[in-house]
Formats: sequence, C-alpha cells, structure tokens
Amino acid sequence: MKRKFIDNIIYAVLLIFLLLFHLFAQDSENDFATNFAEDITNRGTSAAAFLEIGVGARALGLGGAFTALANDASALYWNPAGLVQLESISLTANHTRWLASTNFEFFGIAFPFTRGMALGIGIVVLDYIDKQPVRTIIQPEGTGEFYGASDMAISSSFAMSLIHQFSFGITAKYVRQEIWHESANGFAVDIGVLYKTRLKGLTLGTSISNFGTDMQMNGRDLLRPFDEDPQNYSNDKLNVILKTDSYPLPLLFRFGISYSFVPVNNHGVALMMDLIHPSNNVESMNLGIEYSFMNLFSLRAGYQSLFDETSENGLTLGTGIGHKFQNNLGVSFNYAYSDWGLLGNIQRFSIDLNI
Repeated sequence: MKRKFIDNIIYAVLLIFLLLFHLFAQDSENDFATNFAEDITNRGTSAAAFLEIGVGARALGLGGAFTALANDASALYWNPAGLVQLESISLTANHTRWLASTNFEFFGIAFPFTRGMALGIGIVVLDYIDKQPVRTIIQPEGTGEFYGASDMAISSSFAMSLIHQFSFGITAKYVRQEIWHESANGFAVDIGVLYKTRLKGLTLGTSISNFGTDMQMNGRDLLRPFDEDPQNYSNDKLNVILKTDSYPLPLLFRFGISYSFVPVNNHGVALMMDLIHPSNNVESMNLGIEYSFMNLFSLRAGYQSLFDETSENGLTLGTGIGHKFQNNLGVSFNYAYSDWGLLGNIQRFSIDLNI
C-alpha cells in the first residue's frame, strides 16, 4: 500500500512537469502569434545568457543530453536530482575557451552526506575582457582608466531520494553581470526530478532552470548631466540617472531519457536524448551516445540543437580516461569538441575527483 502511494506521487510529479512544459510552450507561441509574414521568435529577449552555457566536458561530449543521466558533479547544472547518485565527495573543474576569445570556468563540489541525500555548491564565471583602456572622443588614446566585463553565478543545491527509483533536487543561485561600474543582480531557482524505471537501465529526468527575478543594470556611470532647456540656461545641467530596461532570466525546460546497458562484460553503452524548451529560443533536441571500457576509457558523440534550423552548433565528440586508486580516490580527465559552424569550434577540458 505504501509503495503504491509513493508510485502515485512520482507519477503525479512527472505529470506536473510535463504539463508545465506544455503550458509554457503554448504560452510562448501565443505571445508571438502575429500577422507578420515572417516568423517571429523570442531570441535575445533574456538577460544572463551565460546561464545557458553547458558545463562538464563529459556532458558536452554527449551533446548536452545529460538531464536523465546526471551522475557526476556536473549534475549541479543539468539536473540537481542526480546528485543522490554520487557515492562519495565529488569535485569537478572545467575550463572552456568560449566564443569570441572569452573564458568560461565552472567549479562544482557535491557531498553525499547521508543515505539518499546530497548537497552541492557550484560557481560559474564567464570572463569577457579585463583591464581594457577607457577611450573617449576627447581622449581616444585612453583616459588612464580601465574597465572589465564578466558574468558570475553562485549556486547551492540539495537533493533527496524518496525511494531508490525516485529523487528530486533544488538549486538556489545568485546571478551577477558586470561591466565597468554597472552591474545587475538576480536570484533564481532550479528544480529537477529523476526517475529510474522498472526497466533496468532506463531513466527519465526533467528539470526547470533559471526561474527567478529580472535583471536590470545599475551603476554610477548612468549618472549624467542634463539641461532640459539649454537655450535659456534654466539650470546648469542637473544630474539625472538613466534607467535601463529589465530582462528576465533564460528560463529553460528539459525532459530527458537515458538507457544504459552492458552488451559484453566490461563494455558499457549509454544512449540519451533531451527535449529542450527555452524561453528565448525555439524548441530543440539533444542526442548522445557513450561507450566505456571497464570505467577506464570512454568515447562519446552527440548532436546539439536538432530541429533548430538557425543554430550554428551541432556535432559533438568527446573522450575520457579515469582511474580509481586503492585509497578510493578516483580521478578522471575529460575532453569535448563542439562544432559551431561559422563560429569555429569549442574545446572543453574538465578534471573530476571522487574522494
């Protein structure tokens, strides 16, 4: 009787997530239903776009189809419910030379502190430029000042399993964007669930990311002198503050399915698929496949943004090597390659430790 009650709860939670996914998709379509001859989309209508950059060389080698797998520290980003699958303290450090010569960094640590529960902390930084000279029309060679621009998000996650097959997780995050003396701050929440079906190896996962406040730039450089009536000199340029528009965070719905099996002893295969619905773009699909040998060596391939006809990214490839020492210390190195069409390619590196 108790087991049946828990199963009903699980099905209800999954149904709620699917209904939210459908309603949000329908609402987005209605928002942009117009009489224009050309299709109108909501691309570029959100702030903090760096929150959409995936983390983890393993996950990105699989095309970002990681919502239902989420079994390493990068689950902090993809699906916090996956943290309960960790058996020891896990750390991950990622470096990516991102588009336009920017640098994207991610560090995460997860603690399984009791049976069926886990905590995690993650930090994301996107560094655009640093120590660039400030130039003006009057002083084109520089004013002697320097400016920088960067984005950052700090998150804290909690995950718990009700039963062995079902877990949920929640993440609270602080988001900051900064350029020179201007900055925007916001808060967001991620929610995820993971369900291991009764078919061995088949897992369902879903998550909602970046549900939070709007972002609005403020700072001292928005203070400007203004004279409402310069011809009559009614005032001597009183200071006014320019007001910037506010923009929502990039809300992202994911629904994933993964299937892992062992065709031959010491050889493992995992297949995965994610359906993606972002608030600032069209729906798409990510696909991935992973082959592993004795948990020592892995080959990966995937495809991102399937059915998004305007997307530049697509094929992904990856590999990884790992070893577990006698003191239970596990170390793995992962690499991923992503094709971005006209924008070139992206290469990612990550180091993962299990203590």
